[in-house]
Amino acid sequence: MSPITVVEGRRLSLTNLDKVLYPRTGTTKGELLHYYATTAGALLAHVHDRPVSFLRYPDGPGGQQFFTKNVPPGTPAWVKTTEVPGSTAKSRQQVLVRDVPTLMWAANLVVELHTPQWTAAAPRIADRLVFDLDPGAPATIVECCGVARWLRERLGADGLNVYAKTSGSKGLHILVPIEPTPSDDVTAYAKAIAVEAERTLPGHVVHRMTKALRPGKVFIDFSQNSASKTTAAPYTVRARELPTVSAPVTWDEIETCTDPEQLTFLFDAVAERRERHGDLLAPLLNLNRARPLPG
Repeated sequence: MSPITVVEGRRLSLTNLDKVLYPRTGTTKGELLHYYATTAGALLAHVHDRPVSFLRYPDGPGGQQFFTKNVPPGTPAWVKTTEVPGSTAKSRQQVLVRDVPTLMWAANLVVELHTPQWTAAAPRIADRLVFDLDPGAPATIVECCGVARWLRERLGADGLNVYAKTSGSKGLHILVPIEPTPSDDVTAYAKAIAVEAERTLPGHVVHRMTKALRPGKVFIDFSQNSASKTTAAPYTVRARELPTVSAPVTWDEIETCTDPEQLTFLFDAVAERRERHGDLLAPLLNLNRARPLPG
């Protein structure tokens, strides 16, 4: 029998808690669930009312992985869902992670959490702008930091407030709170900035996804601003060899980064960082920080 846990009045069956998901660190599923329970306060604020997509990896990063936007089979009736319009006439139902029981139910599936830049209340109308900085070897997150500094200055010149987190993989995510704007307009603005970055930082930046162009450079992926795309949520654990987290970082950390290890955060380091810094992405939730995109 799987143990039954009551979380805020909801009965959950939490399975295989001793199963090792990350062999290199010996991290078990139970430890992963504990992380999500203790990080719920910060994480829930950033995914609230955003339809969640799941990258599932039930046997750990070395096993099968599959991405799903639809509500998984067997989802409890009390889990909130929302209808999400498709690019055609078709729509689908997706999960909303609004409370701790839903988060723990999702974590029990062993998932990365991914969200769009818009909320269920206003589909395809973005309230966040994102740049995914992805280094092409031999470039690393160190080179991403240089590009992030340029983006911060450039976006700041347009009156925008800029924040950052690690992707939890190889690079950085640059996040900007904006006044509600159609996703197509946000994508167009982000592309223009990426093109400008490539022109200003020749040999260091590429804005096109073509793999042959990317070795030794930082690819600025602006396409995640598309209404149909999603980005790894703040504080989600990634399906990588190590249990790394998409963790908020300070600009001081970005300024002083000289080694990728300095911006690699395992799940068990996040509590101490939150105690020291608070939620570094909390300003994203402050409507007073949102600014209009330049016309």
